[in-house]
Amino acid sequence: MPQQKKILTINFGGIGDEIFFLPTLISLKKQFPDSYITLALEPRSKGVKDLTDIIDDLIFIDIKGKNKYIEMFKLLALSRQGKFDMVISSGGNKLISILLFLTGIKERYGYYTGKLSKLLLTHAAPLNKNQYACTMYHDLIRTITNYNTELPEIKVKKREVIANSVLIHPGVSKMSIMKNCIKTVPPKIWAKVIDLLVAEGKKVMLAGGPDDDECIKEILENVRTQNFENLYGTTKNLKDLAQLISSAEKFLCSDSAPLHVAVALGVKTYPIFGPTDDKTLVPQTPQVIPIKADDKCELKPCLWTKRITTCKNLDCLKISPSKIVETISKF
Repeated sequence: MPQQKKILTINFGGIGDEIFFLPTLISLKKQFPDSYITLALEPRSKGVKDLTDIIDDLIFIDIKGKNKYIEMFKLLALSRQGKFDMVISSGGNKLISILLFLTGIKERYGYYTGKLSKLLLTHAAPLNKNQYACTMYHDLIRTITNYNTELPEIKVKKREVIANSVLIHPGVSKMSIMKNCIKTVPPKIWAKVIDLLVAEGKKVMLAGGPDDDECIKEILENVRTQNFENLYGTTKNLKDLAQLISSAEKFLCSDSAPLHVAVALGVKTYPIFGPTDDKTLVPQTPQVIPIKADDKCELKPCLWTKRITTCKNLDCLKISPSKIVETISKF
C-alpha cells in the first residue's frame, strides 16, 4: 500500500540533467502519491520546476561556484532540518555515500562506487553510463518501485501544431562554449539549412535564448531568404520555449537542453550530434532522428568519455546543409 513520504532528491547538472531525472521523480510519485518531493539542484537549472508539478520544493546548491564546500555544508544542514524519510542522489563521486550518511536520513539511495557505498547506503544501485540517461537515473529506485517511467514528461499548455512547420533552435549553452565544448555546426550551415527548407516549402521558425545571441546574429547575416519567422527573443523562459516547441511539426536543434524538452513533449526531433553520444542522450525511438557526420573518427563519441574539450578538426561536425534537410524531409 502506498505510504506518505517526505523525499529529498539530489541531482546536480544543467537543465538537461534535470529533465533526464524527471522519470525517476514521476515513478516515485506514482509509488508514493502523497509524498512531498524536494529537489536539490544547481541554481542554473531552477526552470525545471516550471515544467512539472511533480516537484514540491527546490533547494539551490551552487556546487560549481567558488564556495562549493560551504554549499555542501548548507545541503547537509537543510537535509537534517527537513526531517526527510528518504534521500536519493545521482552522481558517481565516491564521497556521495558519505554525504548521504551524514544527512542522518534513514533511507539512503545512491550509486555503487565501492565498498563504502554499500556500507553507508540503504541500497547502492549499479551505475551504468552506457545507456539512455533517463534509464541510468531510474536505476536508483529499482528496489523502491515497480513503476518504470521510460521518458521524461513535462506539463505545459500545448499550442496547436503548425502544419508543415520546422522550428530551429541552433544554440548551445554558453558554459559549453566557454569550456570549448563545440557540439553543433557553424551558424553559416544553419543559415543555409533555413534557405533550403524554405525553398522546399517548409514553414521555418528560428528560435533562441540569451546564450544564442552571437549565433543568431551570424545566422541572420548569412541567410538569404526572408520567408521565415524570426522568433529569437520571444521566449523569456523555459516554459515559453516548451510551448513554442509544442507548436512545431518538426524540431531541429543542437545537443542542448531544448532537445530534451522536445523529447518530453513528444515532438518529432532532429538533433545534430558530433562529439557526444546520442545513445546516452536521446531515446532510441522513431520520434528522435539524430543527424551525424559520415566521418570515420575512431574516438567518436569522445566528449566527456575520452576528453573534456573538443578536438580542433571537428570532423564529426562536418555535416552538409543538404544532408540535414534531406534527413528532415525523408524521415
